[in-house]
Amino acid sequence: MFQGRNFLKEIDFTADELNYLIDFSIHLKDLKKRGIPHEYLKGQNICLLFEKTSTRTRSAFTVAANDLGAAPEFLGANDIQLGKKESVEDTARVLGSMFDGIEFRGFSQEMVEDLGKYAGVPVWNGLTDEWHPTQMIADYMTLKENFGELKGKKLVYCGDGRNNVANSLFITGAIIGVNVTIASPEELFPDEELVAKAQEYAKESGAKIEITSDIKSAVKDADALYTDVWVSMGEEDKFEERINLLKPYQINKELTDLIEGDYIILHCLPAFHDTETVYGKDVLDKFGISEMEITDEVFRSEQARQFDQAENRMHSIKAIMAVTNGNLFIPKA
Repeated sequence: MFQGRNFLKEIDFTADELNYLIDFSIHLKDLKKRGIPHEYLKGQNICLLFEKTSTRTRSAFTVAANDLGAAPEFLGANDIQLGKKESVEDTARVLGSMFDGIEFRGFSQEMVEDLGKYAGVPVWNGLTDEWHPTQMIADYMTLKENFGELKGKKLVYCGDGRNNVANSLFITGAIIGVNVTIASPEELFPDEELVAKAQEYAKESGAKIEITSDIKSAVKDADALYTDVWVSMGEEDKFEERINLLKPYQINKELTDLIEGDYIILHCLPAFHDTETVYGKDVLDKFGISEMEITDEVFRSEQARQFDQAENRMHSIKAIMAVTNGNLFIPKA
């Protein structure tokens, strides 16, 4: 059962539990679209801790809390003393005594684990440098909405293979039976221990997990292509290095033309597909490229599902909050 549990990383949950969350997210989306109330957390107070800036995660947790009948309170990096003047343990105990649940988005996985250890209320990981579990429920929810099933589908991630999104994608896929290929330069291959762990899960689920530098052969039978920014938060000094490494892994028309069947495009956003951002203009001025991990043509193509995926962050986060804190009757999960 889910009640009272933290949601910190995918490996804490079984395939049945992750699939339940995906299906429940789809159900809550249907209720939302039909205007049917679902205030499973009515009267609760939810703390939103943000060390890192956010558009989708903050918006998703805020709207999800409101839809569930709870009151969200945002605390940014400059609002609290977390880990600075006050230990994580002490902060967790204080916040846990006042709030019914805590979301954390920041750098350290150890910090969110400690919050979960000491708070005494459910803690939800909105992103750390190692894992992005709430994103995964939305991502695989989007895949299931488009194909009707997950087992045996193939998702190809193109880009930085050792960031939090890549980690979460192939671990989650391995657990629930989705074939995941990480197409990345060898310098950015994921951690070998994590790959070994994924292979263990894959033996049980029947998934195929592949790590390769050959992006052209990887994408031919893909059901979904997925990419992320080339430079993660906190690594802004690495733009030139990443551009040089990852240009061959850009999702563009030449690459998508290699796919032999129906497919969708996923991106967890924000995306550098044009120069309509400060970063985009800066990269154009310094390095002479106007598109990075995905071209504008592909970003706007009929296969693109990144905005459905972004909306699904809210529905999936709502599902996670509800099952861990809503005293729901779940006969099997």
